[in-house]
Amino acid sequence: MLVAIISDTHIPKRAKALPGSCREHLRAADLIVHAGDLITMPVLEELRGYGEVVAVQGNADDDVVQEALPEHLELDLAGRRVVVIHNSGPRFGRVGRLRRRYPGADAVIFGHSHIPLHETDTDGFQLFNPGSATDKRRQPKHTMGLARCSADGVKFTLVTLD
Repeated sequence: MLVAIISDTHIPKRAKALPGSCREHLRAADLIVHAGDLITMPVLEELRGYGEVVAVQGNADDDVVQEALPEHLELDLAGRRVVVIHNSGPRFGRVGRLRRRYPGADAVIFGHSHIPLHETDTDGFQLFNPGSATDKRRQPKHTMGLARCSADGVKFTLVTLD
């Protein structure tokens, strides 16, 4: 199963649209995951035009989005338990804190910081932040993520869009 992962798109406030290369990855995926800060419902509707979408609310989303989307999701992706949240909290102690909050999860996908991250703990538990395809802030490039999910595990890849 191929999963395309985006977060913090901030459309239309920070960008007018997703980059073409991002849209190509979305179309090719079996599932699209958005880890919050869509901002408005038309962005979610656009994503649904590329394929099946699951999304969580972010702190900058308008009231309509916040009412429509959950704060977190727990997904079964090819037999692997993957949690999606927006804000993972402070960097210090993040792995242990999320491991305790979501026992049994194979991975947690999050956004909020716009800083791409892939971290694997000693027991194989993974954290993944795709960065942002539209609002890189102080990062050198716009990014998104892909995950290949199978019975063997979850393999994340950070994709540079610039």
